[in-house]
Amino acid sequence: MPTFQASPDLRMHYLVDDFTEPWTTTDTILLLHGNAESSLAWYAWVPLLARRFRVVRPDMRGYGASTPMPRDFAWTLDVIVGDYARLMDELGVQRFHLVGAKIGGVIARAFAARRPERVKTLTVIGSPPPLRTGAERIPALTEEFETHGVEHWARRTMAGRLGERFPAEGVEWWIKFMGRTPVSTLVGFNATINYSDIRADVPKIACPTLVITTDESGLASVEETRAWQQTIRKSELLVIPGNSYHVAASDAERCAQATLDFIARRDGV
Repeated sequence: MPTFQASPDLRMHYLVDDFTEPWTTTDTILLLHGNAESSLAWYAWVPLLARRFRVVRPDMRGYGASTPMPRDFAWTLDVIVGDYARLMDELGVQRFHLVGAKIGGVIARAFAARRPERVKTLTVIGSPPPLRTGAERIPALTEEFETHGVEHWARRTMAGRLGERFPAEGVEWWIKFMGRTPVSTLVGFNATINYSDIRADVPKIACPTLVITTDESGLASVEETRAWQQTIRKSELLVIPGNSYHVAASDAERCAQATLDFIARRDGV
């Protein structure tokens, strides 16, 4: 199980998938998962991406097999961006294609804006607006996590996350998967990163950017998504029919293929 000492308080777990021709040199894609997930969230993407790219899938600090974070950890976007940048340094990758889903898309946007020299293209899938509303719910969510556990919250909210077309067996898998998140990590992360304000970051994104959403997403309307997408000069918006907001999971193959097509068209543009 590959791990990397990203900082004194973090042993980061990650996976590398590379099924490209062994005699060629290829670009790298860094995949950033969402809240209460891990590198395993990208299971359906790997077969499509890894034949053409080296694919790096880290577990964000606090999640998956990476070190859990205490309740009072001082979460910031810069801390998370720094973790991922050091991982890519460790792997010897200076520039790469960056893909983020859900809150991973918020982190990815901040990364692209704050470390522009590292990002060749950016893909953001089913991600909240630059300023997410609802922070007033933090105390109630914290009580739910601590009283009933993460799986209870995941089960209560999964319908909006995966939409009505997702198979029941798949819904149950995602509930159990997300339910394994340490409560201490989620309490601190939800109160800070989950409601980050990246309004100043988004217009600074200079790389070609693909934004993917659904036409009935519970996170934001198509019009709300288009409003911030259009502030990124080299950007495109893809709207997929459906009512899931975790479209990277509900429509994984379509999103992965759209990402590959986008990179082929816009890399270096």
